[in-house]
Amino acid sequence: MEHYTYKPVRFYLTVFGFTWGFWILALIFKDTPAMFILMLLGLIAPSVIAVVTILTSGNKMLKEDLKRKLVGCYRIKPLYILLAVALFGVVVAISIGISVLCGGSPEQFSFTQDFSFSIAGTSALLTIFLASVIEEVAWRGYGEDAVGQYNSWFKESLIFACIWGCWHLPLFWIPGTYHYGLKEMGVIYVLNFLLSCIPVDFIQTWLYVKNRRSMLATIIFHLFINIMQEKIAMTPETKIIETGVIAVVAAIIVLTNKKMFFEKDHIGRLLELQFADDKK
Repeated sequence: MEHYTYKPVRFYLTVFGFTWGFWILALIFKDTPAMFILMLLGLIAPSVIAVVTILTSGNKMLKEDLKRKLVGCYRIKPLYILLAVALFGVVVAISIGISVLCGGSPEQFSFTQDFSFSIAGTSALLTIFLASVIEEVAWRGYGEDAVGQYNSWFKESLIFACIWGCWHLPLFWIPGTYHYGLKEMGVIYVLNFLLSCIPVDFIQTWLYVKNRRSMLATIIFHLFINIMQEKIAMTPETKIIETGVIAVVAAIIVLTNKKMFFEKDHIGRLLELQFADDKK
């Protein structure tokens, strides 16, 4: 099959142009029926752009890779998914434990009765589910590979985490979103969210590569994180502690997987190596 050249700059400029454009319009038309539609269009724009980029590439290997990521359950290694979920559960428990020792409420170990946000009356659970699935189609469908094709997975994780965090920026000004609530509480909570993207993405990258670049694996983990962040009764202050704890866990994962994060064999031939591995 013919070699494919990823185009990360074009992809991300297009993604940001469409997403930010729709979300800025959503801010202009806030409190109207059009707001939810514009929010949804901004959310799905990256995945649509990723799929269109792949389908119009004229490259059979890239198209086949997308299909295998979506439905290739043989790529999944369940133990890594369970480990990632368990690690995040431990992160939450340790974070709340530290908070309680510092005077925080033990009630943080309980579940919340409701979600902290609602967009135009739409179910927050539905929003979380759609966000988890749609984002992963975009980021793992094309976005992460577009950066990983030219960098080690360590460097790719740093670059993509910054891109991913910045992609959310307009949401901090749109009423009803989780991010708007953070901005209302103070700039430290906004900065905490943006900084938390870095260690979280290192764990996502680890899970993605260990599952032979399976999109299904990262969808499961992304969904679990989003639900845990909403349904566990952590205070905003505890979520700052959580960022520190998850950073330690991410550092341990990197140190125990140095070969994976720092190898450069895949650079320039990501698809070729994946297809060779699939044939084993």
